[in-house]
Amino acid sequence: MVVNADSMQVYRDLRVLTARPDAAEESRAAHRLFGYLDGAEACSAARWAADAKAAIAEAHAAERLPILVGGTGLYLRTLLDGIAPVPDADPAIRAEVRAMPLPEARRRLEAADPAAAARLHPNDAARTMRALEVVLSSGRPLADWQADRRGGIGDEVDVRAAVLLPDRERLRARIDARSAAMLESGAVEEAAALAARDLPHDAPVLRAIGVRPLADLAAGRLDGAAALQALAAETRQYAKRQYTWFRHQPPPAWHRVEDYDDRMIPEEIFLLFA
Repeated sequence: MVVNADSMQVYRDLRVLTARPDAAEESRAAHRLFGYLDGAEACSAARWAADAKAAIAEAHAAERLPILVGGTGLYLRTLLDGIAPVPDADPAIRAEVRAMPLPEARRRLEAADPAAAARLHPNDAARTMRALEVVLSSGRPLADWQADRRGGIGDEVDVRAAVLLPDRERLRARIDARSAAMLESGAVEEAAALAARDLPHDAPVLRAIGVRPLADLAAGRLDGAAALQALAAETRQYAKRQYTWFRHQPPPAWHRVEDYDDRMIPEEIFLLFA
């Protein structure tokens, strides 16, 4: 059983743009958590982890091997390690913090939680605001809360993982080719249909790579060349972040397959860490 662990492939609105398996691929094995949510719903790491636990239990009950695929590290970490019970911020404090200019929020964070201030990039407004509202609301730094993770299944299952790290030049070439193919395969229409739904501006599905430039292409605000360039550039930036995260963040026991070639068949990959 193949279980999706990609935060954007959960949405049914974007099969092409998120490179979800097509119908022929899905017919080869049972698939779970692909395209199972409407774009109007917000899928958090906690929600996905709960759904993934259920899918894994279903696979085990049927004596099948659950194979998690995808690159959302936060989702995988939440499933395996659990989630930190960070309390909701006091609404008045949240409103005050969110109204602050970033330099002021940085100064307040440096005073209230210097470790977080040192850890966060000076231009990272979202995480700065989050760390500040947590420490002001709870009296405890965000890192203290995050160290107390609960509900993970990492100690209950035998996890065998392969991190596939393709050659960077080959990866860039594939990204460019796939971006062009997406434009010819319905991705523009998907983005336009999503934009027409008038979803909240902070809906997670709208953060999917390529949604905004392709919606702009459909609306005539960008030409095809500019939209393709934006889609490929966003994808390359994301791949760079993922490459770094999966090289350094997962446990050392996870096998890194350097210079992965997508012509390798699954059995060859499994043999690397069997």
